[in-house]
Parts: sequence; C-alpha cells; structure tokens
Amino acid sequence: MPKLNADFRDHDHGPAPVTALATDYSPGHETAEHDHPYAQLLYAVQGVMMVRTHAGHWVVPPTRAMWLPPKTRHAVRMIGSVHMRSAFIDPQRVPDLPTRCAVLAVSPLLRELLVAAVALTPPHTPDSRGERITELLLDELRTVPALALHLPQPRDARLRRICDRLARAPHDNTTATQWAQTLHIDAKTIQRLFARETGMSFGQWRQQARLLAALEQLAQGERVLDVALALGYASPGAFATMFKRQFGVTPSAYFS
Repeated sequence: MPKLNADFRDHDHGPAPVTALATDYSPGHETAEHDHPYAQLLYAVQGVMMVRTHAGHWVVPPTRAMWLPPKTRHAVRMIGSVHMRSAFIDPQRVPDLPTRCAVLAVSPLLRELLVAAVALTPPHTPDSRGERITELLLDELRTVPALALHLPQPRDARLRRICDRLARAPHDNTTATQWAQTLHIDAKTIQRLFARETGMSFGQWRQQARLLAALEQLAQGERVLDVALALGYASPGAFATMFKRQFGVTPSAYFS
C-alpha cells in the first residue's frame, strides 16, 4: 500500500529516465508550494486535484493528468480522497518534452503504463520489461492532447482585484463597464489588459472561472441544479450547454 502523504522529496530523483510513485492523500490535504528538479506528471486514479502555479490554476479530474516542467513552483489541493500516481522524468535523458504546464488527456494505455511504472524498481537493464514500459510510457505521453482546464492569473493589480472577487464569488455578474467605473479606468482598458495578460477576454475568463469552480463542486458530489444556480447561470440547461461546449459531455456524465 502507498504511504499516506509521503514526502515528495524522497521520490523526485532516481537512476532511470522515469521514476514513478504512488501516494494516497486524505480529503482537503494541500501540499506546501514546492518544485522538483525533474519534470512531473501528476495523475489521480481517484479524486480531483487543484494545482496552483504562478502562471495560473488548473483543475485535474480523473482521466486527466497535470504536466509540470522541471523547477515549476506549485501546490496541490485534494478534492476528496486522492490516489495519486506521479511520474518524475529526467529532462536531460528525455528530450523534446513539453515546456509549459498543461492538463493532458490520459488514454487507457497511458493510465495502465503509469500504474505499471509504480511497481518498477530502477535501474532497468537493456531490453528489460522496465525499460520497455518506460519507453512506451514516454511515447504515449508525447501523443496525448492538452485540454482547456487552465485559468491563467494576471499580474496587473487591477485585474487581480477582479479575479480575486470572481474566485470568491464566481456567480458575480458585475460587467466590465461596472468594473471600469469602480477601478476608474476605461472598459476597453480592462478588455485589453485581460487579452494581454491571460489570452482571454473578460467574459471568457469569467466563464472559465465558473466552469472550473463547477468541476470542483461536482467532484464533491454537489447536484448539477445546485451548482448551476450557485454559479449564476439562469437555468441548469444553460449551464449544461456551456459545460458540454467546453468539455464535450454533460455535467452529469463528466465524472462517470
């Protein structure tokens, strides 16, 4: 059985291109902000992870994994009981890996390879089962697509004021024009700053914040109706339409 809340520093190095670790976390556990000298692939066979970096926030449900390049400062908060499987990858020995944080789709094959890698003990002799599993895992990792589960965080203090408010109250329907009046700037300035610092319009950022908040609440077992109303949608149908447009399935089907 994996050790509960094992110290990540004991496992982010090893004599192989890939070293994998199984760790179980209790509900609500949050790791301190830290980094690793190696790249890390975070995957939960059970539970939802909320990953925070200086670049933004990510929601990582089952069937998804979080890619963290080497030396990325991050913290992870667990929604429900999380059974995590981590793979630490040496960028010196494995070139051409992604250089930015991303949430990745996890194919059934990649999932089984991650689970199998946990049981391996490096180093692996040439042409051994361990080496073949490692090489196939890396090949599969290079093919999986990135997903839109990212909420970029702006640096501008005025935008941070808006984003902090929406993080606390994602149902807030204050318009860009109303925010402009509060902040004593032009509404076009708000839109320009959002586009420059997040790659999104103000409306797109608020919608993404609501959808990620919805994922967190749904992961905790909240009803679709309650989530839709809590996030400011006019009806469950409007919420379901927006959710499916973004994630490809309805809210009720997402975690199944």
